Parts: sequence; structure tokens; C-alpha cells
Amino acid sequence: MKIKQAYPYWNPYIVGVGIGLLIILSFVVTGRGLGAIGAFNGVMASLVHAIAPEYALSKAAFSGYLSGVDHPLRDWVVIEIAGVCVGGLISGVVSGRFKFEVIKGPGISKVTRLLFAFSGGLLMAFAAKFTRGCTSGLALSGGSVLSPGAWLFMISVFIGGYSVAFLMRKLWN
Repeated sequence: MKIKQAYPYWNPYIVGVGIGLLIILSFVVTGRGLGAIGAFNGVMASLVHAIAPEYALSKAAFSGYLSGVDHPLRDWVVIEIAGVCVGGLISGVVSGRFKFEVIKGPGISKVTRLLFAFSGGLLMAFAAKFTRGCTSGLALSGGSVLSPGAWLFMISVFIGGYSVAFLMRKLWN
């Protein structure tokens, strides 16, 4: 069986410039920056509205996503995130990097690794909802307009990430 050779990664500086241009285009075309949590909120509002319409319309957390557009799933942010997922899949397949695997160190089981990943994802989702924004929206869009809160947030993310990595490194060695 012939194994397909993976293509090299793109130059991160070129990708960074591309993301910067995309954010500028996003502000010009839509009047707001990029972010992912709005898509999640729109999908959740749609699900709650489908199950319990009166409840969804009575709660501000959902009603804000149910008004102003024909349907929350038609909001451009939902389409953006769907495009990111489909584009990532296509990119992985075309570049020869798509495969199902659990990347982990020898000091941790696959189940534990998946539990840590799921727990971290839940924590990030809770924090994004609690702070009314996500890392992509705050870091990319907020950072691009030089928001002090966005820069403080990103510094905190890196400090937290390096601190946790330092504490968890024995699981990867």
C-alpha cells in the first residue's frame, strides 16, 4: 500500500498576513470581526427554539439570536464556522494530513487524553459564554483594533497555557 506524502506546512508569516487581511475584509464587508462563539450561540438558540419556542423567546440569552435575522442558522457567523470546518477537512485531505488519531505522550492513556481535551473544551466554551466572546473573536478581532482588553487576554492565555504545559509536561515525556 502506497502512503501519500504530506505536503509541508505553509509559512506562518504569510498565513498571519492572510488572516490580517481577512479580518480587515470582515470589518469592511460585515461591520464586525471574526469569531466563533456567535455561531455556537445561534445553533443553540435554534435548537432551544425548535424544542421550546416560548421559553427561547422569553430568555434574553436566546431571543437576541432569534431576532434580527430570518433564522439564526442563516447568520453569516454560522456559515463562517461551517466553512472553517469544511475547509479544514478539505485542506487535511488534499495535503495528506487527514487521519483519525489521538496524539498523546507515553505517560497518558488515550481515554485520559480525550477526557482532558473534552474538559478543556468545556472550560473554554464556558469561559467564552461567560465573557461573551471567544479567543478568536477577542484575540484576532479585538487585537486588530488594539483593544487593551484583547491584548491583556492574550497575554493571560499564553501565561496560563505555558503554566499548565509546565505542570502537565510529565504526561508527554
